[in-house]
Amino acid sequence: MTTSEPTAADEASVLADLTGMLLVLLDELGSDDVEIGMETTFNRDLELESIDLVTLAGLLQERYGNQVNFAEFLAGMEFDEIIELTVGRLVEYVVTSLKAAEAN
Repeated sequence: MTTSEPTAADEASVLADLTGMLLVLLDELGSDDVEIGMETTFNRDLELESIDLVTLAGLLQERYGNQVNFAEFLAGMEFDEIIELTVGRLVEYVVTSLKAAEAN
């Protein structure tokens, strides 16, 4: 990880981090005025495509290092689960991953 700041493993801080990442990504795609919350879906609400999820994986890697493996998270899902993936489910995965890393 490139930063020396501690990584908070609570939903509010992870949601804030993820919202920031998504706003950067959406800005690059020319989308704005999107409200992002725990129930927001990546596909239906944010209209992200698979290549956008790859970009998001890179942003997550930059922020959390090897503590969070987004590709592994997605690999464990069925296609329809990925289509219906919510920001909240990803937040919960990140929190769980960070807490597991802290415990080790």
